Amino acid sequence: MDHKSVLDSWCKVGKWLSIEGGIAPVCRSSIIPYFILQAQPSHARISSGYDLAFPQPVFADLLRTILRDTWDYSSVMGIPLLGIFAVLRLCVLLVNGITPDPPQGHWVDTWASMPQLAETENLPPGPFTQPTVVFNDATIRQTLHLSTGAKQIRIRFSNAFGTTDLPVTAAAVALSADNKPGSSAIISWSVQNITFSGNSSIIIPNGSLAVSDPIALEVKPQTMITVDLYLANGQQSNDITSHPGSRTTSWFSPGNHIGVQDLAGGSTLNADHWYFVSAVEAWSPPETRSLVVAGDSITDGHGSTTNGNDRWPDQLLARTQANASTSNIAVVNQAAGGNRILADEAGPNAIGRIDRDVLSHPGVGYVVIYEGVNDIGTGVPNAADRLIQAYQQIITRVHTSGLPIFGATITPFFGNGYFTTENEAVRTRVNEWIRSSGKFDAVIDFDAATRDPSNGQRLNPAFDVGDGLHLNPGGYKAMAEAFDLSLFEKFASGVSGFQ
Repeated sequence: MDHKSVLDSWCKVGKWLSIEGGIAPVCRSSIIPYFILQAQPSHARISSGYDLAFPQPVFADLLRTILRDTWDYSSVMGIPLLGIFAVLRLCVLLVNGITPDPPQGHWVDTWASMPQLAETENLPPGPFTQPTVVFNDATIRQTLHLSTGAKQIRIRFSNAFGTTDLPVTAAAVALSADNKPGSSAIISWSVQNITFSGNSSIIIPNGSLAVSDPIALEVKPQTMITVDLYLANGQQSNDITSHPGSRTTSWFSPGNHIGVQDLAGGSTLNADHWYFVSAVEAWSPPETRSLVVAGDSITDGHGSTTNGNDRWPDQLLARTQANASTSNIAVVNQAAGGNRILADEAGPNAIGRIDRDVLSHPGVGYVVIYEGVNDIGTGVPNAADRLIQAYQQIITRVHTSGLPIFGATITPFFGNGYFTTENEAVRTRVNEWIRSSGKFDAVIDFDAATRDPSNGQRLNPAFDVGDGLHLNPGGYKAMAEAFDLSLFEKFASGVSGFQ
């Protein structure tokens, strides 16, 4: 019997990874701990509560020792194997799950996107969209930009807008090749299969979501991860859940290609949309919290660089991660182009979605509301009064959860179709209320940061992407820099929930 067959029978191997000079098992057994030998070009690692790096030649010797015919696994390189297990805490990864690291941590969103119904123009490209089914026998590969690091993550998948079941046949997560947004390739050794309550597949009913089991994948702050989904039978409807404004390329290929190193080529197509994946949670120390931004197309990044991660929340994240006192803050973008406060448009209105997109998420510490321009621009009657009342309703509900909420002033839109003298008067009045009412716990003055110094009704020309409303990456940088990082310490203990 060859070594692979022997090890298969010995510990019920679940996965094999090819490496130089040997093979690496992902091993499960009722008698020995669950452990993973993972290889990189320069070293190999045993993934556990701690990592131990072996130079490639040493690792090859280690494998030969483990796989030799005598099966003398009482020692490795002269070190008692039980001692290695103790030092590495290999018992951390058990058959029935993983032990939390850190032990006293909690789940915090490290990435999220606002679920939306995919409009006809935002459905997957043919042949992945057919009259009665989407993604039939297809693999979907999507890259996500995480905020904070962790040793363990889990992933949310949404069928919020599906009118039929979403049957996920298989899923996996890996590190993106070269940490590149929109990459079709992954780092093969990092692939981890995703399970749901111990099962590799799940049927997600319409209107609901699924949360994966914890995944032992170590990620650093601002890491790009890749999530693969395979749908053997697709979703039997054209009503599916997506986030059209991903500004990140996703890849689609016929057949099951979960964990394949590079999905490009052949019949693979791509589009700049996300489908079904709605959040990534990181198991984090107690002091880690998220800042959740509820917004519209300006926060969603219209005018930013595709695969550039230079929306204003991305650039705020770069600031928080560069500052030791705020590196525990995840920045979560819950915005959608066209979204409104007073009526449904490009998803549920902000009042209606505050529970789903903000308050129901784990680890929230701070909230920003930056919406209203789409209500003003569409000429809602009594828009100023209604927006001011709506802001207060949102403030009350956020405060009830003990969370601080920061209000952002509405940026100029002269030169856009939204602009009229009446609408500008509404914007001015709403901004005055945001600044002076004292209802918000703090104010982020995006208007002051982005307006033309010589004409406050319009954007600074250096920041205007060209439509008078949306900003370019330089404008989004100015917005990110307008955020006072000291607010995180000031409101670290939350606020009163009385009003």
